Amino acid sequence: MLEHFFQCPYCWEDISMLLDTSVPRQIYVEDCEICCNPIEISVSFSDNELTGFEINNLEQ
Repeated sequence: MLEHFFQCPYCWEDISMLLDTSVPRQIYVEDCEICCNPIEISVSFSDNELTGFEINNLEQ
């Protein structure tokens, strides 16, 4: 697991997330721990190193 910090696209607060490095490509939705809005998260790894990280807000 890798701890990664980023800014919420809704409330702009810094939040951290644990990422599973054993899965090379992942896309999932998780709620912001501050404002509870849904964030689409796209991550990719190569040799357990983070090679891509993208977040998108899911406008309601």
